[in-house]
Amino acid sequence: MLAIPLAGALAMLVPAHRFLRTDLAVRAFGTAVSGATLLVAISALTAFDFGATSRMQLEVDRQWASAIGLRFHLGVDGISLPLVVLTALLTFLCFLYTLRHPPEGGRIRLLTALLLVLEIGMLGTFVALDLVLFFVFFETVLIPMYVVIMLWGGPGRRAAAYKFILYTLLGSGFLLAGMLLVGATAGTLDMTELAARHGDGLTRGIQITAFALMGIGFAVKAPMWPLHTWLPDAHTAAPTVGSVLLAGVLLKMGTYGLVRVTLPLAPEGARFWAPWLGLLAVIGIVYGALACLAQRDLKRMIAYSSVGHMGFVLLGIATLTPVGVNAALFGNIAHGLITGLLFFLAGSVKERWGTTDMDALGGGMLGTSPRLASILTFASVASLGLPGLAGFWGEMLALLGAYRPHADLPRETFVTFMVVAALGALLTAAYFLRMLAKLTHGPADGAAAEAGAAVRRGRETRVPAAGVSLQEYAAWTPLIALTLLVGLWPKTLLDVTTGPVRALFGGG
Repeated sequence: MLAIPLAGALAMLVPAHRFLRTDLAVRAFGTAVSGATLLVAISALTAFDFGATSRMQLEVDRQWASAIGLRFHLGVDGISLPLVVLTALLTFLCFLYTLRHPPEGGRIRLLTALLLVLEIGMLGTFVALDLVLFFVFFETVLIPMYVVIMLWGGPGRRAAAYKFILYTLLGSGFLLAGMLLVGATAGTLDMTELAARHGDGLTRGIQITAFALMGIGFAVKAPMWPLHTWLPDAHTAAPTVGSVLLAGVLLKMGTYGLVRVTLPLAPEGARFWAPWLGLLAVIGIVYGALACLAQRDLKRMIAYSSVGHMGFVLLGIATLTPVGVNAALFGNIAHGLITGLLFFLAGSVKERWGTTDMDALGGGMLGTSPRLASILTFASVASLGLPGLAGFWGEMLALLGAYRPHADLPRETFVTFMVVAALGALLTAAYFLRMLAKLTHGPADGAAAEAGAAVRRGRETRVPAAGVSLQEYAAWTPLIALTLLVGLWPKTLLDVTTGPVRALFGGG
């Protein structure tokens, strides 16, 4: 699964006059490579033993650097498997989308190589079982995403790319320090062995320090308030495929790291810092919602919504209960599906009308582009947490976890967090409904109406206002279907994560 995108990225080094001479051929090649990677991920899904989800499966364990005890150790369990499949799916859908809708700026060969390297880093992070190997994969995504924003982004891309790389590199420094502290003290870097010990061999002071150091590194990527400020600029400036992968996968690397690395390795540190993590999570929920209410740009509003939604994920982790951590893992997948779809839709809006400014777009999109407006409405109500869709369960279970937190945590404090987070959920509904009222309903005016009128008069526009391309349908349909599937049958995902989450806390 890692070798296929690596081979595809290396193939981009072959000169264009010898291999893949046209941009369309390069885009088709990238789609084929990412499709093959997705097939391997699906084969891992079919080979996985769902009767033992808490056990590491499909492992690869080879010596890497024996002098310092490093191993090339990979594997999946019920925590990582859904994220592996989500990553492979979103990467394939991004390539599929570019077949008809390549980002402006050319250099498709370079873009294809960067997206494939990005896929290696994302997949590797979710399957690595050695701390240093995990860190290597975790860092692999930074440079490709930085270059994607810098070269193919919109206005303000240079400042956004600089902010992204500086924030994430700073977080990485803290993360590496925490991992080395654990490795040096525990005498091993193997994540499965460290998780099985549940903190044995590490003093309480070491655990508190290590959790703080690693937590800061993961919180930057999550993104947790107040370390989130790189996110809106990066999302707004990035091209569509960059925004989809950034929201759909990269943010999950931070919350996955908290669950996979910090909770089992430093349980005493987790209990010490959990109330503070919960406080920052609920601040992020309310702040993200209020910021969304103030936005006039569609992409920027969706970006700030991620701060709020990932706040629910962090709140679930902070409860230190199986219910809360299950909520976090469910919320990760739901956010990846729904926000990935929202950014695809925002990209389609930008392609048609040249802007994502909601005032300039005007209303009446249901009349001028009914299919696009209908799917935007579906994605919005899924994101605001409508029961029966994927966004509901992660938020509801996070609130339930806050109502009954770990016995060692102050219950009154977490009940207060629950009430504040519930207020944030109401504000989430407010800003999405405000956006829909502004864009899809009401009389047709603004850029959307002008494009629709131009089509009716037979004038050429960038993309016909009412038309939706086959590639767009192909990119949207799997996300819509999975949002419905996971929302209507949450057991399909919860059955996979419950076993390893219980094992995380020392249960059966």
